[in-house]
Amino acid sequence: MQTLPPVAARRPHAIETRGDVREDPYFWLRDRDDPEVRAYLEAENAYTEAWMKGAPDLYDEIRRRVKETDMTAPVPWRGYHYYSRTEEGKQYSIHCRRAVAQASACDSEQVLIDGNLLAEGHAYFSLGGMALNPEHTLLAYSTDTNGDETYELRVKDLATGELLPDRVERTAGPVVFAEDGRTLYYTTLDAAHRADKVWRHTLVGQASACQDDVLIYDETDERFTVGIEKSKSRRFVFIELASHTTTEVRVIDDGGARVVLPRRQDIEYDVTHNGDYFWIRINDTGKTFRLVKAPVADPRPENFTEIIAVDPNVQIEAQDHYEGHLALQVRDHGQLKLRILRHTDGDQHVIEMDEAAYTVSPVPGPEFHSKTLRFQYTSLVTPLSVFDYDMDARTRVLRKEQEIPGGYDRSRFITERFEVGQASACQPVPVTVVRRRDVPLDGQAPALLYGYGSYGIPIDPAFNSDRLALLERGFVFAIAHIRGGGDLGKPWHDEGKLRKKQNTFRDFIAAAEALIARRYTSPRRLAIYGGSAGGLLIGAVLNLRPDLFAAAIAKVPFVDTLSTMMDSTLPLTIGEYEEWGNPDNPDDYAYIKSYSPYDNVAAKDYPALLVTAGLNDPRVSYWEPAKWVAKLRTLKTSNRPLLLKTNLGAGHFGASGRYERMKETAFEYAFLLRALNVQAG
Repeated sequence: MQTLPPVAARRPHAIETRGDVREDPYFWLRDRDDPEVRAYLEAENAYTEAWMKGAPDLYDEIRRRVKETDMTAPVPWRGYHYYSRTEEGKQYSIHCRRAVAQASACDSEQVLIDGNLLAEGHAYFSLGGMALNPEHTLLAYSTDTNGDETYELRVKDLATGELLPDRVERTAGPVVFAEDGRTLYYTTLDAAHRADKVWRHTLVGQASACQDDVLIYDETDERFTVGIEKSKSRRFVFIELASHTTTEVRVIDDGGARVVLPRRQDIEYDVTHNGDYFWIRINDTGKTFRLVKAPVADPRPENFTEIIAVDPNVQIEAQDHYEGHLALQVRDHGQLKLRILRHTDGDQHVIEMDEAAYTVSPVPGPEFHSKTLRFQYTSLVTPLSVFDYDMDARTRVLRKEQEIPGGYDRSRFITERFEVGQASACQPVPVTVVRRRDVPLDGQAPALLYGYGSYGIPIDPAFNSDRLALLERGFVFAIAHIRGGGDLGKPWHDEGKLRKKQNTFRDFIAAAEALIARRYTSPRRLAIYGGSAGGLLIGAVLNLRPDLFAAAIAKVPFVDTLSTMMDSTLPLTIGEYEEWGNPDNPDDYAYIKSYSPYDNVAAKDYPALLVTAGLNDPRVSYWEPAKWVAKLRTLKTSNRPLLLKTNLGAGHFGASGRYERMKETAFEYAFLLRALNVQAG
């Protein structure tokens, strides 16, 4: 048993940038082929395992709250009901269908993809894109078996169950079928792991067919990534090109890629199709987007017909088209809502919800001619519920609610939302909280505060049965809806990126102080949690206010921010300039350096800290958390635990199997219980 923490060797390495010299004695940890690197990571894992020997095992408890044999609400599509299901003891979903005429027959199920079979022999497995041909006789799908988000594309004959000889390796994952039923479109990655090319593949039954695939589009601007999507009308395949601030959509037409609207810096838009029109969600007249339609034959701005004008308080988030209706997901003063528009008469209405803080989103249905919208609803106290909504009659039917084995009484819990005033903020910072009703507000409760705050990604309140392991032990769980995220729309994102990034950290600290001031918890009982860019958040606030927290979890944290942003050979770096800044610019360099967690570690009394990494991670390289932990070990002045756990067979998203994910969650929660001295029983 390893009782003493490993100490990484210090090897001199100076990084000089325009006269500024940074010493990086742990730079050597970037060399994954160095046996000493692997030995160090394994030593850290051994130390973490040894320290956790005294922590409670919550795995069985978390597993008991999961209905292991279950299935999703079936989706009707072209004479079939499609669904996925899970079986007790099996790690991965099984994707199936039944013919509508045989829906009640117990032996009529056809298994399309069994993730458990595909995962055999692999420590990691992830299913990427799936696409059916128009006749629903062929299924194209992609798989990743090492966690680096590089996928292999295969095609299955659903009549025979056999795989076609067609095989494409090193794709980005997405795939769509053309309406001829024999043509596939897919994307591939460049050396920096950026999806940059769209290809056409014709099924000809030859193993080497991919060598003759036709390049449809090549995106040379390294800020942009490519994606592909088929319109619900099935008439068009769209190529979607996106940087962090700008988008462009092209239509695959006559073998080429026709531009819908030429890219303009800082203008974002997306396109759907209905009848003779493209429907375009665009932020050309305001950051919260408007909705227009334009003729398919000539979609120039002068031909726009405005359907919904820009409202600075209501952001149009997404559009889901049906032949007779349009379902819009909007964010009204931060709250998600579903707005229905009927094409025949322009009538609009909002689907009413009961709770004050919730998440609702359309589940894109494949049936274009349907008048039924499927949507899902959840909150911090309401398990995920799936509804079918008649957009004309305005009635809903509950198709499925997540079942919690052993029983779950939502009335025992309360969710609250309050705002934290910030003199410098464009508006107050919302905080959403859930706790057991009988937990007193006396400052004694343990609490976990979660945050992200980057890329305009919102963190909306959602139920998680795993979290009951904390709530039942008296924890308060809170989400800080901080700037840099999209919780209050695009302007909220803009207030927390580039040279306004420090706002993200200030907001999170303000949320923590508010939880303490409102007596939900106290500094000796408050833990914080964030992953990836949210891990950068954790690292930054620990450098700023280590006294405010008793424990922290940083999952695959983006903490070596400055060095990573200076290395354009790393995956995705150039595209990140529009989020973080370009350190080739002296002002951006200085600003990133001012908060980069690794560069600002100092001799401070840091709280207990669990850090995770993935050896195959293409988004946040394993060496970022490894270097950070190594530096913290030499400088922190506290004797509280500092643990690094590296998954040596996975990437950014950790373990792939559902039971392995439960084990990861149980491990993290056990760390919190021990670090905060919370009784396990």
